[in-house]
Amino acid sequence: MKDFLYYRHCRHFPMLLDLPDKCGGTDLSSDVFLLLVIKSAPSNHVHRELLRKTWANERQQNGVWIRRVFITGTRGSDFEKERLNKVLELEHSQYKDILQWHFIDTFQNLTLKQVLFFEWMERNCPKARFLFNGDDDVFVNTNNVVTYLQSLEDNDGSKHLFAGHSMLKISPIRTPWSKYFLPVQVYKPAAYPPYCSGGGIILSGYTASVIYNMSQSIILLPIDDAYLGMCLAKAGLGIQSHQGVKSFGMDVPSKHVNAHDPCFYKELLMVHRFLAERLYYMWHSVNDPNLKCFGNIKY
Repeated sequence: MKDFLYYRHCRHFPMLLDLPDKCGGTDLSSDVFLLLVIKSAPSNHVHRELLRKTWANERQQNGVWIRRVFITGTRGSDFEKERLNKVLELEHSQYKDILQWHFIDTFQNLTLKQVLFFEWMERNCPKARFLFNGDDDVFVNTNNVVTYLQSLEDNDGSKHLFAGHSMLKISPIRTPWSKYFLPVQVYKPAAYPPYCSGGGIILSGYTASVIYNMSQSIILLPIDDAYLGMCLAKAGLGIQSHQGVKSFGMDVPSKHVNAHDPCFYKELLMVHRFLAERLYYMWHSVNDPNLKCFGNIKY
């Protein structure tokens, strides 16, 4: 918390890895229908490799383009920091999918990471239609996400959309030992504005631009998803709850059934906290044309 407060007013950090042409240039960025914005720590090399092979694979889906970026900072000191930066550099040279800034990548700096990304998007990818913004330990059925977004007949990305697992009337944690501790000196209100859990959020390009503009006059908060809710509240915009987004894991109907039966996940958009092998299994299972499910729940 002391480190956060020390750098709280700093918003300009050098870019170590950039992708100025990721979206094909400013004018052609409207060709990006869904931009996957994945928060990843420098050390999470295995996570990134797995996602590239599964739900974050860049491709055309239902006739539209899915693109991917991982956003990260730096971590470690001396030799460890040098090693992790080299790993990211090697990944970047091969996949062209990493944005890295020279700030310390910690939980308290997730909000900074978000704001820096939205600034990058304003500059390099302003016309992307929609975004999935989430963590690198989630399972996302990107095929379903595209289908859902294409079903929004009155929104091509130019109108407000901010959907996920809604968080309402949530109070700041005042317990000092908690990961989510937020002292009164940093945030005085007794509750946050409505927001969506940061594990995975679906939003329009329009809303991403609004959040960035609002963030210019709102002091940073270490709870990144609550901060996005503050930006929306200032803009007079609301959130949308989507039953297909499970930010706190999947509830199965009975402890006597397989909690990782792909039929429970086939119609969902996102489930948080997946181990690597389970994510790999689930992606290939839900996309198996021979998968037979009966009585699927539709979201």
